[in-house]
Amino acid sequence: MKQADQPMSRGRPRDKEAGAAILRAAQKLLAETGYARMSLDAVAALAGVTKPTIYRRFRGKSDLATAAIADLQAQEAPEPRGACRDDLVAALRHFQKGLGRPRGMAMIGTVLVEEGETPELLESFRERVVLPRRRMLLRVLEAAAERKEIRPGADLDAVVNLLVGSFYARHLTGQGIPRDWPERVVDEVWRGLSRS
Repeated sequence: MKQADQPMSRGRPRDKEAGAAILRAAQKLLAETGYARMSLDAVAALAGVTKPTIYRRFRGKSDLATAAIADLQAQEAPEPRGACRDDLVAALRHFQKGLGRPRGMAMIGTVLVEEGETPELLESFRERVVLPRRRMLLRVLEAAAERKEIRPGADLDAVVNLLVGSFYARHLTGQGIPRDWPERVVDEVWRGLSRS
């Protein structure tokens, strides 16, 4: 094949290790210094990359920050199996695992602190982390409603808020979130939700 016939390169391929290093560095700095004091220069230095390397992957600081937070929650969500109570417990265990990682809850606080100064950070966080989690729970509840497992007219939006909000409320007590918290919360909510 002549050189002119060879496919043109579209630049160097992205280094997956560099991407992971950038996310780890951003997670560390977000937890230690907060969003406002985290700089892309500091992320680049800690990750051992250049700023252009960061910009090839992320649109800017808020994009990187929310990607770093989403990465903490990134393990694959469990597939619903068709029993509402068990599916809700599995979904909340998945949520708990993400919050339980080092700096998990602190990252959420970092985003909320910036609401007034950097609203795009919170908006991106909602799109990448909050809404997917809520949709996952809502799908389980809607499927259960179709199977007639839950009482007619149940306020599914309120149920989602009760399930997720219980973790934040428990964290704020300073007592930590017990391992059996998903089961405890779902069982209490299920008593008011179930048809039986």
